[in-house]
Amino acid sequence: MILGTGLVANSLQTADSKDILFFASGVSNSLETRASEFEREFSLLKAAYEENKEKKLVYFSTLSILDQSKQDSHYVIHKKEIESYIKNNIEHYLILRIGNIVGKGGNPNTLFNFLTTQIVNNNEFALHLKARRLLLDIEDISKFVESHCLETDNKIINFSYPYYYDLKEIINAIEKKAHKKGIYSEANEGDFYKVDFEEDIMTFFSNISPEDYLENLTQKYI
Repeated sequence: MILGTGLVANSLQTADSKDILFFASGVSNSLETRASEFEREFSLLKAAYEENKEKKLVYFSTLSILDQSKQDSHYVIHKKEIESYIKNNIEHYLILRIGNIVGKGGNPNTLFNFLTTQIVNNNEFALHLKARRLLLDIEDISKFVESHCLETDNKIINFSYPYYYDLKEIINAIEKKAHKKGIYSEANEGDFYKVDFEEDIMTFFSNISPEDYLENLTQKYI
C-alpha cells in the first residue's frame, strides 16, 4: 500500500505490497516552515497506521538529520519527531534516511533540479567550492526496498549513493549533457557532513563508479 502522489510515491509502484505501508506523503520541501504542513503529515501518518497495524511501515526521512548545521531547521526537527514517534509506537517499521533525490520532476529546489535550471536558462548562480553532496537516483529507492524491505525490521538506514560529490563535478556533468556552460561565481565556502553507510548499502552500489553514477543521472533526467 502506497500513500502519496509525489516523486517517491510514484517510484514505488513496482515495490507495492499488501504487507507494507509505504508512507510517501510527507513534507518534501526542506525549506518548509508552516506548522500546518508538519501537523498534516503527522496526523496522516497516525491515521494510516491505525488503519493498517498489521502492515510494516516504511517511512522516508532525510539524511539532513545528521547535518549539525541544520539542527534548528523546522524540517529536521519535524523529521526527528516523526522518527521518534515511529520507534516508540509502531511495531514493525523501516526508516530510510535519503539524500538528494534526482528524478523526473519533483521539487524544483532540490540541488540537481536547481543547478540544471540555472545552467539551461543561463541564470547566474554562486558555486560554493567546499560543498559536497550525496545524490540518489529515485529509481534506486524501489530497487532497494524490493530487495530489503521484507527482511529488514525496526531499523533506520542511511540510504544514498555513498560518494560525496563536489558541486563542480555535478555542474560539469550537467554542462556536458546540456551542451551549455554555467554562469557562476566561485566562493571558498560550503560544507558537508559525514554519513555512516552500512555494508548493505556499499554492496548495493558496488557495481557502479561515482563517475558513471553521475553520468547516468544526467542521461536520464536532463
